[in-house]
Amino acid sequence: MKKVLLHILILSLVAILVACNNNNQQEKDNNPKEPVSLVDSSNENSEIDTAGMEETDTGEDDKEVEATPLPRTLSELAALPSGYTDYLSVTDENDQKKLDELTEGLPDISGNPTDNELNTYYNELLAIFQQGFLGPEEIIAKIKFQALGNPDIENPRMQFKENLNVLVLLDGSGSMGKNIGGQTQMEAAKKAIVQFVGNLPKEANVGLRVYGHKGTGSSTDKAMSCSSSDLLYPIQPYEKNAFKQSLDQVKPAGWTPTELAITEAHKDLANFDGENNTNIVYLVSDGISTCDDDPVEAAKALYDSHITPIINIIGFNVDNDGQKQLKEMAKVVEGTYQDVTDAETLQNELDQTNEIAEKWAKWKEDKEAGLENQRVDNRLEIFMYGADEFGKLVNERQQIGFALQYLYQTKKVMTRDSYKYLTDRNMEYHQWINDEYEELKKSLRETNEMQFNEAIKALEEKYLKNTPD
Repeated sequence: MKKVLLHILILSLVAILVACNNNNQQEKDNNPKEPVSLVDSSNENSEIDTAGMEETDTGEDDKEVEATPLPRTLSELAALPSGYTDYLSVTDENDQKKLDELTEGLPDISGNPTDNELNTYYNELLAIFQQGFLGPEEIIAKIKFQALGNPDIENPRMQFKENLNVLVLLDGSGSMGKNIGGQTQMEAAKKAIVQFVGNLPKEANVGLRVYGHKGTGSSTDKAMSCSSSDLLYPIQPYEKNAFKQSLDQVKPAGWTPTELAITEAHKDLANFDGENNTNIVYLVSDGISTCDDDPVEAAKALYDSHITPIINIIGFNVDNDGQKQLKEMAKVVEGTYQDVTDAETLQNELDQTNEIAEKWAKWKEDKEAGLENQRVDNRLEIFMYGADEFGKLVNERQQIGFALQYLYQTKKVMTRDSYKYLTDRNMEYHQWINDEYEELKKSLRETNEMQFNEAIKALEEKYLKNTPD
């Protein structure tokens, strides 16, 4: 009897528990618990926020950035900053280390990159080995300068006058003490300048102003150095010993006050008006002005003055920032800019003025005589320009090709398909550069047979009309 009662009691307890459980489950079903929201329910813009979260989930924020287009004109090409321009051999151990150093920051394309990713990779590799190409502006400015004194020229600034004055502005800053080929840049510049002024006609006047030659590169000396510029040889006929003694005083020292030098040059030439004088100013510098000044504006003021000078700029182993500023100076004064790397190339650049001066001396003897050799000179200038730019093209194309070969075969950073894509792009891009320069040389040769004014107008309309400021 007791066993029967115990079973009844157990069955009753089980029934009660099941009933309670069913009641709880029914209560849950009737009142379901709400999920935790990631958006504040009190926020009136919660629906917008949720939509924004949904857009993020689609991955649109990770959309691939398009590769920057390659240059479309020679002017755009010339505006690109130079990279590493020395030759590197992929078989030389030290050169391989240099290649590793130069390319270590390139993107990872070891997998299956898109065309856009490969284009970006090529752009960055190109920037590493970018050559300092010259655009149409430089060759047109040089042709104008070579034509100085041509009887066809209408611009009074470019006509020969009774007197010829040449003023050299020499950078005396500390960086001119850099060693190049067993001598400093300053020593190389001195030799070239002495030979240059020594070859000028005896009737010509010459002057020498130096700047940044006092103090040191220390910030404590900046104020003194930035106020240093001296006319070491006043504008007068050349006297060898006196000029050399003046130049020998110059030692590379401080900062680079380019604006000051140009402003003082304005004073040096104040008595030599452009109506009776052909004034030529050469500024030789190895870098950007470091004295918180504005040499571009100063150059423009000198150019626009009654002196009406022809201003040419020579950069001596200049970095990208320096080149940009010096090119801008040359642009606003419609003068030539040339980057030189050693005494020989500096000498070659200065020698062009010697040729102009010889023409001036002949003009002085017989002012009615025409300058018959002008077209021949232009042909030579066009040839040299084309040869120089083609040399840069070949060097850049080969260096990138060698780097790709090294990265593919030795470093194993890309697949065969990626390597082929990049080498094809390299060849196509440099073929475009070649075609552009061939077209420019063709235009130069055609216009060389025209009258000077007509030729320059045609070249400027074709190549400089759309050049951005």
